[in-house]
Amino acid sequence: MPKETKNNLSESLKKLEQISAWFDEQEEIDLEKGLLKVKEGARLIKESRAQLKNIENEFEEIKAEMEE
Repeated sequence: MPKETKNNLSESLKKLEQISAWFDEQEEIDLEKGLLKVKEGARLIKESRAQLKNIENEFEEIKAEMEE
């Protein structure tokens, strides 16, 4: 299985919106496709949380530099 590239935060959020819209559009959800969408969504959420933590850390570093 090829290693998937990480998305930036904006791309991840757009993809999560697309996944959510896909579920809203389905009258009957194909379980296999739905499971793949859920797995992709979980991966995107995990990546997004890590990216947000990195952004938070950068803000804290900037704040600390400004207080010196």
